[in-house]
Amino acid sequence: MILEDKINQSETRIFKAVFPNTTNHYDTLFGGKAMQWMDEVAFITATRFSRQHMVTISSDKIDFTRPIPAGTIIELCGRVVRVGNTSLKVSVEIFIEQMYEVGREKAISGTFTFVAIDKDKKPVKIIV
Repeated sequence: MILEDKINQSETRIFKAVFPNTTNHYDTLFGGKAMQWMDEVAFITATRFSRQHMVTISSDKIDFTRPIPAGTIIELCGRVVRVGNTSLKVSVEIFIEQMYEVGREKAISGTFTFVAIDKDKKPVKIIV
């Protein structure tokens, strides 16, 4: 399989509704909750790409460009952007959609790095 095909097939999209139990006192999504969901989508993307045991080793710059209000729908999109010997990098973007309006806008973006590991939790080559 061509690398680009494998990247396209591993792209992951998850939708969530932003309920009050995930918001702060400003009625916007907690930043930590957004980061948790981003890491989850990144993990799923990395695992779908490699079909190996993957662990998060870092998160890079995460840009919060728009607040995410309670009562909205969000889409988290994960895509592999770099493949190394034992690691890969996944870009994650979060888009906001109003529940009863058409359109969406990007609210958060960031990247996460994963390493493939064996049963002894030692780094192993990513099979491409």
